[in-house]
Amino acid sequence: MEIADKLEVIKNRWEEIAEQMNDPAVMADMKRYVKLNKDYKDLEPVVLAYKDYKNIIGNIESAQELLKTEKDPDFRDMARVELDELLPQKEAVEENIRMLLIPKDPQDSKNAVMEIRAGTGGDEASIFAGDLFRMYQKYCETKRWKVEVTDINEGTAGGYKEVVFSVTGPGAYGLLKFESGVHRVQRVPQTETQGRIHTSAASVVVLPEAEEFDIELNEKDIRKDTYCSSGPGGQSVNTTYSAIRLTHIPSGIVVTCQDEKSQLKNLAKAMKVLRNRLYDREYTKYLEEMSGKRKTMVSTGDRSAKIRTYNWPQGRVTDHRINLTLYNLQPIIDGDIQEIIDKLQMAENAERLKEELN
Repeated sequence: MEIADKLEVIKNRWEEIAEQMNDPAVMADMKRYVKLNKDYKDLEPVVLAYKDYKNIIGNIESAQELLKTEKDPDFRDMARVELDELLPQKEAVEENIRMLLIPKDPQDSKNAVMEIRAGTGGDEASIFAGDLFRMYQKYCETKRWKVEVTDINEGTAGGYKEVVFSVTGPGAYGLLKFESGVHRVQRVPQTETQGRIHTSAASVVVLPEAEEFDIELNEKDIRKDTYCSSGPGGQSVNTTYSAIRLTHIPSGIVVTCQDEKSQLKNLAKAMKVLRNRLYDREYTKYLEEMSGKRKTMVSTGDRSAKIRTYNWPQGRVTDHRINLTLYNLQPIIDGDIQEIIDKLQMAENAERLKEELN
């Protein structure tokens, strides 16, 4: 199928979805409406690019026809100038359309759930996990995404043994998914008295947030326990049973949430996390399949894979998946990770395009 034919099919499908979304019967079926709305938004950039493409093609044909039929040299010169401008535009739009037509991960547009856990390295690993958490917080601030902590376990010398949080914003998962894997730090720890460089690690897991319609939970399958909160939280700590523990009996998955003073709020957050964990089990199968095809996704398919090293003495950050080394560690640890994500996206797009051509 020629690219124009493929684009015409997509435009017709987009218009068909728009009609369906105005149907009262469809609007009454929320699950179907949400799915159609997502499909509509996904196809819209392709349709808009196609309209630009058709307009450029029409102008090129008009200019070429003018060159064939017009005798006036001034008009012919104008047609040549227009063609000189339009032909590069046509190539640029065609390249953009090729990229837009690459099958996208349907999860990319979703919110994200992130888990950071201290690995090898004792207290220094917890401190580094805290550094990573602040790095992602600052990055999310630049994107105007909302960060909400779900569960937290502080380290004894600072940082976190574990921190779980959600990131709400358009396309959050599509950008943050590249962060999944083991992050390694090389530096002199705060706890080191003799100035020796240590190597520590923290693992990062990024999941797409499950939407309400992705997973149907049966209340009979969930055991709910309440207990007293521990850690920061004021006078209510250790006095009210506001913390929640949910056990999904069929899968054995256990989820806890204690960061809110309200039991209802903790329950809502815990249910959200449980839905994500169950959704993740199915999504992981997809990731394992993709990791065999794309090096950018190796870390997500195999979450024990080392993906990045932060070397303090050399001010260096190296992403091992694409052999990228940058000597601006401090800005990166302060949240300026867009360049790394952009290059990983480019590598993934190249791999997807290669899959399409094969």
